[in-house]
Amino acid sequence: MRHRSSHWIMREAIRDYVEREEKRESFKQDALRAWEAYQGNGLHLTLEEADAWLAKLEAGEDAELPKCHI
Repeated sequence: MRHRSSHWIMREAIRDYVEREEKRESFKQDALRAWEAYQGNGLHLTLEEADAWLAKLEAGEDAELPKCHI
């Protein structure tokens, strides 16, 4: 078992928290930009199209992302 000081544990916990929050904020900003782009151009994939593409990738196929459409 590693013996760490309470200060070290606290610093690590804060560092981990800040990293998670930065990733969460980045994801949120990406989602907002995607929503704004969709509102502007209407391009999208249906759930079925996205699921079919992901199933191919999961099966190990080298599938290209389907073309977005209106």
